[in-house]
Amino acid sequence: MILRNLVREARKRAGLTQAELADRACVPQSTIARIETGTRIPSSDMVERLVRAAGFEIRVRLGEPDPDTDSLFPRTLRRTPAQRLADATRAARFVLRGRQQLRGHGRG
Repeated sequence: MILRNLVREARKRAGLTQAELADRACVPQSTIARIETGTRIPSSDMVERLVRAAGFEIRVRLGEPDPDTDSLFPRTLRRTPAQRLADATRAARFVLRGRQQLRGHGRG
């Protein structure tokens, strides 16, 4: 849910239609629609690609806990172990790429 909201928010802030964002990111408009409706869970690479195509970048920072995340636990338990493992793998890759980018920015 967070990823689809991130894509939608970036698109709307940029004042783009789904078709315009799709053109900029070189993906079908149906991909944007499926991500925004939650029928497709995008990879972190895809989210980054779409956010950049909208003219933004993803920044990660710590903040206070969000009460809406309490509902994530029961939803996660309804997913199969294979689905949860795939989610965890995508999340770990996303964090690893972020750490690598942070290390790269610290050198200059």
